[in-house]
Amino acid sequence: MSQWWRDISFLHWRVDPDLLAPQLPDGVRPDTYDGSGWVGLIPFRMVGAGIGHGPAVPWLGTFLETNVRYYTIDDAGRRGVVFASLEAERLAVVAGANASFGVPYQWARMSCTPPALPPDPGGLRMRYDSRRRSLSRPHSRVEVEVGDTLEDPQGLELFLTARFGLHTRRFGRSWWIPNTHAPWPLRHARALSVDDQLVKAAGLPGVTDRAPDSVLFSSGVQTVFGLPQRL
Repeated sequence: MSQWWRDISFLHWRVDPDLLAPQLPDGVRPDTYDGSGWVGLIPFRMVGAGIGHGPAVPWLGTFLETNVRYYTIDDAGRRGVVFASLEAERLAVVAGANASFGVPYQWARMSCTPPALPPDPGGLRMRYDSRRRSLSRPHSRVEVEVGDTLEDPQGLELFLTARFGLHTRRFGRSWWIPNTHAPWPLRHARALSVDDQLVKAAGLPGVTDRAPDSVLFSSGVQTVFGLPQRL
């Protein structure tokens, strides 16, 4: 399944890896950097998603998404992510992804401004808004200022972005779903405001009350998911 991830902000916080471990599938453990586990709040535009190896699905394949994710490693040494939640504005996408991949998509009302990036987005302010369509209605409102190009990503930047698959639990088993993409064209970024309840709703209260430990931005990459593999 091919899709583009566009206009994406990466906001990350250090957390105690022991807080993440109970939320992970069997055979998967928290991946750490400098002794810390990490939780990401990742808002972006999904563009041109298709079904299987087919072409992009008009309208349905383009939508806003915000995910909360943890960084993981399995016994085979594969480094990936576990999604704690994924907000999306297309109800059909939410239903289909939950049924097929076992990832916790949630239907949400969402917006992102500006609607398109200029050739050089340096200095641009990106605003992402989301409110889940549920009884609890957790929201996320994030404003990020895009900075200069990050010429040579190293260390933590690669740890948080060079992830080539996801771990998930489905039908009582743990799975690895591989993902390929080019290196992210990253930029420095600064969080101007973060009013988020999604990380708390995922079981980590208080994390987003403090400033992020890392903020990055990317205009995006094309990504392709492969077939699920049992752990």
